[in-house]
Amino acid sequence: MEKLKLIATGGTFDSIHIGHIKLLSAAFESSDHVIIGLTSDDFVKRFKYISNIKNNYLKRLDNLKKNISLNFKHVNYTIIQLEDEFGPVISSSEIQGIVVSEETLLKAKQINEIRVSNHLSPLRVIIVEIAKSADGQPISSTRIRNGEIDEKGIILRKL
Repeated sequence: MEKLKLIATGGTFDSIHIGHIKLLSAAFESSDHVIIGLTSDDFVKRFKYISNIKNNYLKRLDNLKKNISLNFKHVNYTIIQLEDEFGPVISSSEIQGIVVSEETLLKAKQINEIRVSNHLSPLRVIIVEIAKSADGQPISSTRIRNGEIDEKGIILRKL
């Protein structure tokens, strides 16, 4: 598949795990430049069902940058602060694609509906399979915070 000039992805990136790395990897492989939306602390408080995030925005930003430099070489990206669930993807004509997990595919469909109603081209949607832990369940920051698994999906304790 042809590389796009500019694509977007996003998340809270509280405890960065292999699912996040898979998402970022797909984004970097698919585009020359990636816009990474990082949810603001205010956004998290307003929209996360249970706000038990352990790191504030600046810590999550620092962790994200460190993880990108550790796991990827020679990639072009910009991190923007997300104050809502859409960010620039509903209004920018320059963004050509979006990388989402299976969990957030419906959001990408909603974004494309909004783009079309705003007379913009729909984004190419790149879907990344959800990373699973050793017990076959999705790896998530919540499970890591709860001490069930580590960032690689290794079981630490059974619930």
